[in-house]
Amino acid sequence: MTGRPVLIGAVPLVHVQSMTMSQGYRIERIMGSRWSQATQPTVKTIAVEAVLIGPKRLLIKKALEAMALTSRALVAAAAPALAVAGIPVVSGMTVSLDMQITDLRITHSTAKRDALDVSISLQHVPRSNLSALIGEAADIALAVATATAGSAPPPNPVPRTPGPPI
Repeated sequence: MTGRPVLIGAVPLVHVQSMTMSQGYRIERIMGSRWSQATQPTVKTIAVEAVLIGPKRLLIKKALEAMALTSRALVAAAAPALAVAGIPVVSGMTVSLDMQITDLRITHSTAKRDALDVSISLQHVPRSNLSALIGEAADIALAVATATAGSAPPPNPVPRTPGPPI
């Protein structure tokens, strides 16, 4: 992914390995007919895989844990702002407001002693129509800005082959 961090709330994830967004429509058969139609949107979910490295990795881990706990159990009591707005997710792919962390998995292994692998699943839980509209407007603005901004140059079309041994 790009060098820009993915923001989950106020927590920047700099070394994101992958990000998946899932959304669609529920399809139902029309009663007494062979036709089907899209009846309502399904829930939007976002999955983020990242690596936490460096001396601040444990602080970022604690911030994600606190956000997951607040998101799940203590929304109204611990963070009144989350009861109104939810957790924003901002990346080069989407601006999604009103998200809640549904699963947070942190892995530490001997293969990566100075790093933590993080897997975060979020689900869209709209608080109000106004916040849903603001989120969609921000997502559209991101798409327009990305389309008008210059992109990286195309890859070099010259094939690379190894040279003779020196």
